[in-house]
Amino acid sequence: MMISGRHIILLFITISTFSWGQDITVEEIWKEYTFFGSSVDGFRSMQDGNYFSKISKTGVTKHSFTDTEGSGEVLIPASALSKIRMDDYAFNSDETKALITTGTESIYRRSYSAVYYLYDLKTKQMQALDNLRSPQTLAEYSPDGTKVSYIFKNNLYIKDIASGKVKQLTKDGKRNGVINGTTDWVYEEEFSLTKGYAWSPDSKYIAFLRFDESEVREFTLTYFNELYPDQYTFKYPKAGERNSCVTAYMIKAKGGKATRIDLGKYEYIPRLKWSGTSNQLIVQTMNRHQSSLKYHLVDMTSKKMAVRTFFEEKSSTYIDVDDNLLILKDGKSILRTSESNGYNHIYLLGFDGKSTQITTGNWDVIEFMGIDEDANMIYYSSAEKGAIHKGIYKIGLDGSKKSSLSSEEGNNGAKFSNGMKYFIKTYSNANTPPVFSLCDNTGKEISILEDNAKLNETLTNYTISKKEFVLFKGHSEELNGWMIKPPNFDPSKKYPVYVNIYCGPGHNTVSDSWDGGGFAYHQLLAQKGYIVVSVDPRGTMYRGAEFKKSTYLELGKLETEDLIAVAKELQSYDYVAKDRIGIMGWSYGGFMTSLAMTKGADYFKMGIAVAPVTNWRYYDNIYTERFMRTPAENENGYDQNSPINFVDQLKGKYLLIHGSGDDNVHYQNTMEMINAMVSANKQFDLFIYPNKNHGIYGGNTRNHLYNMMLDYTLKNL
Repeated sequence: MMISGRHIILLFITISTFSWGQDITVEEIWKEYTFFGSSVDGFRSMQDGNYFSKISKTGVTKHSFTDTEGSGEVLIPASALSKIRMDDYAFNSDETKALITTGTESIYRRSYSAVYYLYDLKTKQMQALDNLRSPQTLAEYSPDGTKVSYIFKNNLYIKDIASGKVKQLTKDGKRNGVINGTTDWVYEEEFSLTKGYAWSPDSKYIAFLRFDESEVREFTLTYFNELYPDQYTFKYPKAGERNSCVTAYMIKAKGGKATRIDLGKYEYIPRLKWSGTSNQLIVQTMNRHQSSLKYHLVDMTSKKMAVRTFFEEKSSTYIDVDDNLLILKDGKSILRTSESNGYNHIYLLGFDGKSTQITTGNWDVIEFMGIDEDANMIYYSSAEKGAIHKGIYKIGLDGSKKSSLSSEEGNNGAKFSNGMKYFIKTYSNANTPPVFSLCDNTGKEISILEDNAKLNETLTNYTISKKEFVLFKGHSEELNGWMIKPPNFDPSKKYPVYVNIYCGPGHNTVSDSWDGGGFAYHQLLAQKGYIVVSVDPRGTMYRGAEFKKSTYLELGKLETEDLIAVAKELQSYDYVAKDRIGIMGWSYGGFMTSLAMTKGADYFKMGIAVAPVTNWRYYDNIYTERFMRTPAENENGYDQNSPINFVDQLKGKYLLIHGSGDDNVHYQNTMEMINAMVSANKQFDLFIYPNKNHGIYGGNTRNHLYNMMLDYTLKNL
């Protein structure tokens, strides 16, 4: 696809005007949000794929993809929403009814409770979903639109819209005891699964998961709000500890006794999904090591349930679970992704167990985006141009007719309409804010929806340095990295280096994409005279399974070797002050920062560890055991890569930061690190944000946090 002239101008403005201007401040980044730009959220495809809905001043309106600027047809008038505060909406399958979400309150990272309303687009009538049992969660219309299902206090309910009658399908739900239809904390966090139930296509059955978490040990967080602090207790299975006992059930929508689905021996049920056309359900199960993934077909097309296992994938390490599971209309096969050949690719898997690879090459598929079954074309994104890039492609179901839908190097995201007729493309690169455009399924650009011209113009007022991509030698192989040099860079001078890292599975910091607040903060550091660097060591993404899984059973070991190797390489540069290399990371990055400051103490003068894991024994079991197995099975792997056990090597200035309300990486990690350093008589710095979770945000928090980290860096590096 050719870049339009308008895009060329924007790219020229962004890349070529790195001239002298004003300096960036932390307040502009995290209080005024000057560098975050605009997006085009709100486009929601209608069923036919030719229209979309969005929230407008006149209410919820319907628009053609070929006329995005029009006022559109009003589906839900603003007057109908005047007495409620709508947070979100969803239509039923024939788009004659809407489910209105109000009063949304977050529970954990992905889950929330809400007060739901039902709106009939024909009669213009609005009604509360259930005033007696409120707030609810995970409300959804049945496929035929006659009922609404929802969860209340860990039980599954159904409301018949015509009669208004409510039926309670499960009755044993109990907080910190039994969960029906939704998931426990660790499934939500590590399998990205909150909705644990699904309607059959004919609206006669509901398949659901039941979690018995009575044997899972509890963890208590203390919140400092009142005269006496509040305590919040929830189930959190740490590495090696007991999980919820999870079982799958089938129940008729009209009620009655639920029937357990016999899935054999397993530890986890990470996914369940119905066919869109027939009463066929796919259920995935995994063993505790997550090295075996089984596919089960639950057939409800006859009067008696039939269950069989039709495929199993095994790995010597682990298998990642994703959402790339699609049952085709033929009722005989599914599409899935797998790393079984060394790279992540798309496969056609028949219910007879036969697997056929569709995409091929020494590169990873990043995201399976969908299929146009009428044209037999699959749409996906991949790292074909390298791990730092993301492109959009389509390919025939038989592996032929492959073509690119995004010609630019950089980062290309896509959100497709139903039927894959159109998509909204989000393009950015490391030095260019996102451009949002509407494209057809050939990649042809129809219109620019948001070019972030205002942000581009704003950037011309500041002293900006170009982010440059580099290759570091690493401990044993080349590593992707980037570097930002001070605006007035003089190679004859010596500069301190600030290394920003994550380093863990599932996230790369070296990406040819716009980084918003992160980009601005690193520019601020460059303006202060620092060279800012990032690197993706072994264990990171999009370089094949061998590279990603090389850290198996010893998280932290190879990554630390690579960070030390990068520090040594930086020390060899004529323009680097050898004794002034610092490092900062959050979460897994905090873990790696802590290892760099202990095992790599000879190379790093300063470290800032935010919300770090300090011993994998303290983290949840699904994530930790995926990479490390249990502590009993891998004691040496846990101990030899825990910074707690190497605090005696600490030399430089070390700052620990944590939110006391972190339900993910518990404050316990920092407390135990403190105990170890006190025992070793090591001095350190500490800051705790009361009640803040893993993200450490809200109000002035981020502004305060980054001002503190900046001050610490200026004083100690």
